[in-house]
Amino acid sequence: NENFEALRIYERHGPPAHEAAILNNIAILQFNLRRYDAALSTHRRGAAIRKAIGDEQGLAESKSNMANVQLQLGDTGAAVRSFSGPVIGAINGAAVTGGFEIALACDMLIASSNARFADTHGRVGLLAGWGLSQRLSRVIGLARAKELSLTGNFLGAETAERWGLVNRVVQPELLLDTCRELAAAMLSVAPEFLARYKRVIDSGYYMSLEDAMAFEGRESRAWNETVSASTIESRREQILARGKQQAGE
Repeated sequence: NENFEALRIYERHGPPAHEAAILNNIAILQFNLRRYDAALSTHRRGAAIRKAIGDEQGLAESKSNMANVQLQLGDTGAAVRSFSGPVIGAINGAAVTGGFEIALACDMLIASSNARFADTHGRVGLLAGWGLSQRLSRVIGLARAKELSLTGNFLGAETAERWGLVNRVVQPELLLDTCRELAAAMLSVAPEFLARYKRVIDSGYYMSLEDAMAFEGRESRAWNETVSASTIESRREQILARGKQQAGE
């Protein structure tokens, strides 16, 4: 399905040699998300982003450059969240500070037993700018978010699963296959429906329950009027067959 070909696996073997390499990877991630979701206006804009963060000497000069870099890159978390399809984060190591913010922007996280998470903004002396200070508490609760952010302590994979930060923990060798299987299951639903349902879930999450219920009602009525009875019946048969297959019948 061309609409969801933006699933890309980025594997990092050891730390990058310098900060510019990290920033270049972030710029490429942003570029691919927008390119595949038809949200980036031109290829030249993506090239401009990469050029802007390519000055290794300038990036290393001082902390003040980090603010400039943030302006050049924009909000990477927002770039991930704005992708219309589901984004699955595969975490197979340390997701720290900016990496943690990008992970929180994903729709779901699958972690290997090697995964660790930490918010070290306080130890670096910079405030979060890609959503960590606001999104983390909404995922794991206010007190636990404060514990992580105000100490800079690392959180292991098993505890992250128990706290609801990640969907599940698997062995490292199973991580990518697990993510691919999950993506394939999502892509097997009605393709025109997937992005719409994600948008309804995301939009309603930040509303009051009363407003969210009203919003769902409006979206439901508008969408369901476009689906024919014959289409519903055909898909119902497919659902029954899939249920039997998953049950091992």
